[in-house]
Amino acid sequence: MKKTLALAAVTALLGATAACGSDDTEADGGPETADLVVWLNGADTPQEARDWLKETFEEQNPGSTLTIQEQEWDGLVERLTTALSSEDQTPDIVEVGNTQAPTFTTAGAFSDLTGDLDDLGGDDLLGGFVDGATVDGKTFAVPYYAGSTYVFYRKDLFKKAGVDVPTTMDEFVDAAITLKKADGAKDFSGYWLPGQDWRDGAAFLWDAGGDFAAPEGDGWAGTLSSDESLAGLATVQKLFTEASGAPADANEADPVTPFCAGKVAMMSRPGWVYGMLADPDSGCPKLADQIGVFALPGSDGQPAPVLLGGSDIAVPAKSPNQDLAREALALMLSDEYQGLMAAQGLTPARESLASLLGDDEFAQATIAAASNAKLTPAAANWATVEGTRILEDLFSEIAQGGDVTTLAAEADERITDELN
Repeated sequence: MKKTLALAAVTALLGATAACGSDDTEADGGPETADLVVWLNGADTPQEARDWLKETFEEQNPGSTLTIQEQEWDGLVERLTTALSSEDQTPDIVEVGNTQAPTFTTAGAFSDLTGDLDDLGGDDLLGGFVDGATVDGKTFAVPYYAGSTYVFYRKDLFKKAGVDVPTTMDEFVDAAITLKKADGAKDFSGYWLPGQDWRDGAAFLWDAGGDFAAPEGDGWAGTLSSDESLAGLATVQKLFTEASGAPADANEADPVTPFCAGKVAMMSRPGWVYGMLADPDSGCPKLADQIGVFALPGSDGQPAPVLLGGSDIAVPAKSPNQDLAREALALMLSDEYQGLMAAQGLTPARESLASLLGDDEFAQATIAAASNAKLTPAAANWATVEGTRILEDLFSEIAQGGDVTTLAAEADERITDELN
C-alpha cells in the first residue's frame, strides 16, 4: 500500500538518522557552548515558563543562548520532517504531539533518551506518554504535559435558558440544543464545535463505543463504519447542526473570544485555557463568577472518554548539541518549570506533581476528565493520518450535512491506506 509523502520522507530519515542513536553526533555530545534552538508549538506553554527556561539555561551555561521558536500545530509533521533531516536546519529540542511521536520515534528521528530516564523522572513520568515513545525497549521522547479537555460553561447563560449542568451524554446534547434555541442567533453556540474539530468530536465517537481504527491482521484498518462509530458520528452531526454556531469549515483555534462575548455557552477546552480566560485582555475576568467547569458526561453518567492530549519533547538525532539539549530538556521537566505549566492548567509530565494543579473546581475537572481519557490508535503511522487531514475533512463534511455512512466509508479507506 502507498505511503504519504510525509511518511515517506520521515521514513527516509531512517537511512540517514536511525543509526544516530550511536553515531558520532550523539557520541560526541557537541560543543561546550552553543546557540540552542527549542521548537514549542502553539500558545500552550505560558510565557512565564518560556522566560524561566531561557534565563535559567543561560545562567547555568555561560556563553550559550537559548531561543524558543513557536511553531503552528497545522503542518507540523511536514516541517519537522524537513528540519530533522538536516544538521543545519534541525532544532535542538522539539515538542511533538503525543499522537505524532510514534511516527518519528519509529523512523529514528530522535536521540535515545533511555539512559536519561531515571534522572528525568523515571517511573514518575506519565507512563502512557513514555510507552508511546518507546521502540524496541528504547525511549526516544519524554512527556512534556498532558491536557484532557473538559467543558467550560457560562453560568449566566445556563440560568437564562433554564438549563442545569448535565450529568449524562443525552442531557448534555439536549442542554446544548436548548441553549442554542434560547438565544436564537445563528452565530450563537450552545456548544462550540467547529467543523474540523475531530479532537473534541472523538469523545462522542468513543462514548458510543466506536473508534477511528483497530488492528487487523498484520496491519490496521479504519473502523468509522462500524455501527458504534456511526452512532457516535450521528451525535456529532446533531451537535454540529443543532447546537453549534461555529463555522463548518473552521478549526478549534479560538473559542475564547466568542465565549467571553456571550456567544458561546459551552466549549470543550484543555485546562490551560483557564489562563487565557483570566487574562485581563480577554474580557472574561469581569465574568469570573459566571464561568464554571465540568467533565463531559458519558452515557453511563461517568466522565466521557475524551482525547488525552498533550505533548512529548525530544532531542533530534541530528542536533549537534546533544549534551546541552539534554540539559535544557531536564530543566523543562524540573519542579519549577512544570509548576509554571501546572499554574495554567496543564497536567504535569510527572505524576507526583499533579497536586500543583490545585484543588479548586478547575483542578477537579481536570482530574475527572483525565480519569477516562483515551489516546488515538497506537499505530506507528498515525501521524500521517493527522498530517493528511483525513479527519478534518471528514468532520467538516459531516458538519455541512453530508451523509455520515458514505463519508465514514470513504474515510476508512483513506485511514487504512495511510496506516499500512
